[in-house]
Amino acid sequence: MATRYDPQTAEEKWREAWAKADLFRAKSPKEAGDAPKAYVLEMFPYPSGRLHMGHVRNYAMGDVVARHRRAKGYNVLHPMGWDAFGMPAENAAMEKNVHPGKWTYQNIAAMKAQFAKLGLSLDWSREFATCDPEYYGAQQALFLKMLDKGLVYRKASKVNWDPVDNTVLANEQVIDGRGWRSGALVEQRELTQWFFNITHYAEDLLEEVQKLERWPEKVRTMQANWIGRSEGLQMQFEWDGDAPANFDTGIEIFTTRPDTLFGASFIALSPDHPLTIQLAETSEELKAFRGKCAQVGTSEEAIEKAEKLGFDTGLTVKHPFVDGKTLPVWVANFVLMGYGTGAIFGCPAHDQRDIEFARKFGLDVTPVVLPPGAERASYTVEDEAYTGPGSIFNSEFLDGLGIEDAKRTAIERIESMGLGAGTVNYRLRDWGVSRQRYWGCPIPVVHCENCGVVPVPESDLPVRLPDDVTFDQPGNPLDRHATWKHVDCPKCGKPARRETDTLDTFVDSSWYYARFASADDLEERAYWLPVDQYVGGIEHAVLHLLYSRFFSRAMRDIGELDLPSGEPFAGLFTQGMVTHETYKSAAGQWLQPSEVEQEGDTWIEKATGGIVTPGPIEKMSKSKKNTVDPDAIIAEFGADVARWFVLSDSPPERDVEWTQAGVEGAGRFGQRLWSLFDALGDLEKASPAEDAASITVRKASHKAVAAIDKAIEEFRFNSAVASIHEWVSVLKKAESSDEAVGARFEGASMLARCLTPFMPHLAESCWERIGGEGFVSAAPWPVADKTLTEDDAVTMAVQVNGKRRGEITVPKGESNEAVEAVAHALPEVVSFIEGKTVKKTIVVPGRIVNIVVA
Repeated sequence: MATRYDPQTAEEKWREAWAKADLFRAKSPKEAGDAPKAYVLEMFPYPSGRLHMGHVRNYAMGDVVARHRRAKGYNVLHPMGWDAFGMPAENAAMEKNVHPGKWTYQNIAAMKAQFAKLGLSLDWSREFATCDPEYYGAQQALFLKMLDKGLVYRKASKVNWDPVDNTVLANEQVIDGRGWRSGALVEQRELTQWFFNITHYAEDLLEEVQKLERWPEKVRTMQANWIGRSEGLQMQFEWDGDAPANFDTGIEIFTTRPDTLFGASFIALSPDHPLTIQLAETSEELKAFRGKCAQVGTSEEAIEKAEKLGFDTGLTVKHPFVDGKTLPVWVANFVLMGYGTGAIFGCPAHDQRDIEFARKFGLDVTPVVLPPGAERASYTVEDEAYTGPGSIFNSEFLDGLGIEDAKRTAIERIESMGLGAGTVNYRLRDWGVSRQRYWGCPIPVVHCENCGVVPVPESDLPVRLPDDVTFDQPGNPLDRHATWKHVDCPKCGKPARRETDTLDTFVDSSWYYARFASADDLEERAYWLPVDQYVGGIEHAVLHLLYSRFFSRAMRDIGELDLPSGEPFAGLFTQGMVTHETYKSAAGQWLQPSEVEQEGDTWIEKATGGIVTPGPIEKMSKSKKNTVDPDAIIAEFGADVARWFVLSDSPPERDVEWTQAGVEGAGRFGQRLWSLFDALGDLEKASPAEDAASITVRKASHKAVAAIDKAIEEFRFNSAVASIHEWVSVLKKAESSDEAVGARFEGASMLARCLTPFMPHLAESCWERIGGEGFVSAAPWPVADKTLTEDDAVTMAVQVNGKRRGEITVPKGESNEAVEAVAHALPEVVSFIEGKTVKKTIVVPGRIVNIVVA
């Protein structure tokens, strides 16, 4: 009698069995022997308290790869940990009066319990949280070695300062010029900050990212754009008249467009340029102007969107190419001190920021690049700068040249004049890592009046966070701690104070892959790294990956990593998001999917019976409450159904919409699979026969194995799922034939192994039902017989005068004459050639037949 598969009972059984057998622990290099290694890693989660289906999709994808590689004979490392420092824990401390550590570890316990239900083949023996003192102590040791190597330094820099919360804000935390939490107007302040010298590797980071063939092209492009290599000209504009003190040689600028020098109409200094600061010492008006500029955030985006502000210094410089022409020197809020020299020449006709500035302040606009087809005599630029291709005009010795030739010629002329030289610049800036908050990795230095900045001795690491802090007033609790920050100087023994800034949490996630490989064994790290397959969201395509690439190079250069290329991730896959419809109550409040139900064409709030307004389908987010808790799905359908749905509905790089109907369909398919194996479990095993029915089943099975294997390798999980559906249909159809029992057993054995990466619990139950030995999770991947994967017949499209009219199926290797005869006789073709002259028939063997008629 057929039975029904009970996922709750089966899934718990198999998880306990896997754990008891320690099935997914990675082997040491010595234990692995000659087996190839596979390091599979998903971006580890922040312990927010609950998993959502986006997590399930991310980690299920990594698990498919890990299980597949293990079945293919690889020694697999598939670890898990927690990205546990950060602001949310401090927010919880303030809102709920709970210590950030307690809140974090409670969340880790809750999420780990959820993870356990998903059947992921994780090596939990390597688990850690970045807030563990053992982890951040090792991070502090890395910091000190980088400090000694010159890869960490301290300098004054502009920051976003929240005057209410008394903290520095990242650019993302400034919303419309206000602090994201306090709502206070953000100020620009100059603070002494710690920096990682990421620009030291700028060229290497740019060159090597182009070699990462198993990274998405869009991610490589995003990395390259962020690094932003630009070739240009660095030059001096000499003064027209007396030079200001300390600036005798003029104003130094960097430009990528020396071809437009004849279109220059002004010089613009950053509000933070040294000359601007010097001039403001004797000008209250300029001082006030700098203060106004400081009210805008520090990000390029914020400055770009802000109204163009300018201050005329009254100074002028000489134009390098035009005798007697001078350019006014302004201070402009859109010029960044952090890029180039902090000064530019403005060519309004060919730069949008410059033309907006010029039109506002009545400065000249002279076009010097003539678009293709434009008339030289009549061409003008009004309010939109021209930045396209063209030839140079209005530019004396550059006239008629193309843009690139004009750049080279202009640079050569400036060099011959002794005013500058061609140079390379980068958009990439060094990484400021100081954060004025408690819940982060303490920076392991002390400040001594006698000795300056003194590293904490490595023997005193970790510098632990104090537990007795309060969040009852704004700012960093470490600053006001009664005892923690007071310490004797390790160098001279006199009273000193600890650094109270903590590290940016991006630091914690920039080297965790190396810690998973080994806590301290450099040979084992060298064995596992680089990560063979990294899986995570596209939102981390720039900063996290760039910082990780910097850290791996820095660790290599301080002797903590044997990784010649410096690249930590050989393969990268960025998965799409899980989306869901949003819902709002009649009162305008967001509602969870579990709080609404559909009656006909109307959505109703279950609790009140009120009308609900469905909204757009968006990424699952707690703020809009359109999340689906995996526990609820697992309780009703089992973890395998949740995994199957997120892997099957669309290509993995695209978003997938979570629907109840889709989940129910996945549940029905799971029962169909079980029925196939359950029926075989009552039969006696037999070897595959050679009758027609058996051959049909065997061919379907071996073709499916080959297709699924290829699809997993190519990250086409939805295609693998489609192949399993087709395969199951063939096996179910064969249930009516007594002749194909052996082929069905063979196919079922292969299917259970192919099913394991996707629905591991069900696969184990199916494997057990047909008498498989041991765990199917430890069984080798089935090998497809090539003689059974090749078709005896081929299907060919038939065209008439290049237009497809039908298709034919003919024996493989059939002669061209026979193929022509079949194609000419095809009913769908006859009507198009009847009564006409067939001039020729072209046969491309195995692919296409094209009949040419007149």
